[in-house]
Amino acid sequence: MATATASKQDCIQNCQECQTVLSDMLTATCLAEGGDHVEQNHVKLMLDCIAACNACVGFMSRNSDYHSHYCKACAEICKACADSCEKVGSMDKCVECCRKCHESCSSMAA
Repeated sequence: MATATASKQDCIQNCQECQTVLSDMLTATCLAEGGDHVEQNHVKLMLDCIAACNACVGFMSRNSDYHSHYCKACAEICKACADSCEKVGSMDKCVECCRKCHESCSSMAA
């Protein structure tokens, strides 16, 4: 059981990091850069990812029986967000944290 708790803690940490990095990048980098960085679908994906990570943290923190449903959705959104950030370019921090979050949320959803 210790591993399940450890992986849940890791997942919470990854979701919190993803949320923070994306919020910072969106406001400090994307809005300043303009162009592809503020393309509607890209910004919506970033906002969806921030919201999904936030929901996951809440569900996992309170040991909800439904956390795996949220982790599955979060993993999918994080993957899409990472792909979008990669395509836009110069968003390596976002790509990295989204991929890490995708992995940990996928394992929590399993």
